[in-house]
Amino acid sequence: MGEAGQSKEGESNTPLVGGGTVDNVPASQLFTSLPALNEAASYINQATTYLGSCFSDYSVEYGGQGSCNSLSHPHELLQSTSGGDGSSPVSVCVTPGQRCSTSSEASTSTAASSPSRESTETLSQTSNAIVTSNGSGFYGISMFQGLIERARRTVRGSADDIGWLQRDPEMPPVKDGTDRFNKILEDIGHGVHRLPNTLVYLLVPGLFSNHGPLYFVDTKTKFSKMGLACHIAKIHSESSVEKNAREIKEYIEELCWGSNKKVLLLGHSKGGIDAAAALSLYWPDLKDKVAGLVLAQSPYGGSPIATDILREGQLGDYVNLRKLMEIMISKVIKGDIQALEDLTYERRKEFLKNHPLPRELPTVSFRTEASISPAVLATLSHVAHAELPLTNQATKLPVVMPLGAAMAACAQLLQVRYGEKSDGLVTCCDAEVPGSVVVKPKRKLDHAWMVYSSLNEVPLEADAAQVCEALLTLLVQVEEEKQRKAATKND
Repeated sequence: MGEAGQSKEGESNTPLVGGGTVDNVPASQLFTSLPALNEAASYINQATTYLGSCFSDYSVEYGGQGSCNSLSHPHELLQSTSGGDGSSPVSVCVTPGQRCSTSSEASTSTAASSPSRESTETLSQTSNAIVTSNGSGFYGISMFQGLIERARRTVRGSADDIGWLQRDPEMPPVKDGTDRFNKILEDIGHGVHRLPNTLVYLLVPGLFSNHGPLYFVDTKTKFSKMGLACHIAKIHSESSVEKNAREIKEYIEELCWGSNKKVLLLGHSKGGIDAAAALSLYWPDLKDKVAGLVLAQSPYGGSPIATDILREGQLGDYVNLRKLMEIMISKVIKGDIQALEDLTYERRKEFLKNHPLPRELPTVSFRTEASISPAVLATLSHVAHAELPLTNQATKLPVVMPLGAAMAACAQLLQVRYGEKSDGLVTCCDAEVPGSVVVKPKRKLDHAWMVYSSLNEVPLEADAAQVCEALLTLLVQVEEEKQRKAATKND
């Protein structure tokens, strides 16, 4: 029984790192004996301090210099047991700049109020050791801050970016041309066509247009029957905006040179972005060759769908949507992922800052709202035909895609998450070009309305070709009025 029988109840002889026991280690040296505990204490202090700053609703009031041992401030206090029975807590303040002290319920008031100089210096060294531990503690809090910021970005998403063009005080205001558009569209339905044959009409399709065999085909056919010179820009829409802008510039110069007529452009979706970029980048060369531009459902300010897929920390980042889109665009469609990146808010802000659309260019923008009714979501009433390339590029696989249901689902997502109306891919406010005449139809049209099969057309409603004709007619009339006012002013 010997030595074991002489040990008191509750006392421990467990050896510490330094080779002694709890009984042999002074309270002031407990933390310095355990570097891991020092590091943990430093991390806890920094983490609680940062959490307090993140959540302003939960605030902690710091006490005076004598409140270091107060239990009402747990983030300022670490407690350990120095005695075998746990009755003598040692309180170490880890808040920088405050004086640390020890307290014991068994100590006398004189001893508590007059600590020795050696004890004070030792405790000061202990506090500094906890606060200024090695860099791993700061790496931990840095990683924790990164997680907090990532969560914030995920929750906010594109909420701060949607509609940024309307909030920019330097952007010119828009004009509402919906009533005039409706009147023109009604006249077209009664067989009245006013598009002049003194212009050449260039249609610029949007993203993935190379795989939509019906894209703009019906519009070009009907324009040709009216005796109008109409062309579809055969660009690789899955390429970057700047690359397509150069190709569109070459198209305009070739058409103008061959016909000796000005060109009127209509771009749908990314095609409107590509066409606008061509005019922004090469306006000195094109200003005498272009009569105007129509942007139909174009994400001129940016697209929240593209941004949420590609931006770091967004929802798409958690399920590797960026990687999936890169594989689909690069490997399956043989395109460039930059085509989608150019539609994000960051890229659009940067591009418009450096290359704004010329103010003197006549512009009409067309924005729509998709139906999110259960009937659209549950049925395949609107489908689109596409052709996907196989291993052999000469062979393509025809497919039918339920784009109507997909657009309705995306529009529902944007409505629920951001409270914004959209056509499924582009919000209404981001489709309005500053300084343009904006058309806001009441009819529900989603983003893929131009590529739907003609078998799904409703006889009493205008088709894509008639809507394009009405938009171009409105642009011609707006420019004619502008020229008449300028001539009257000069007279």
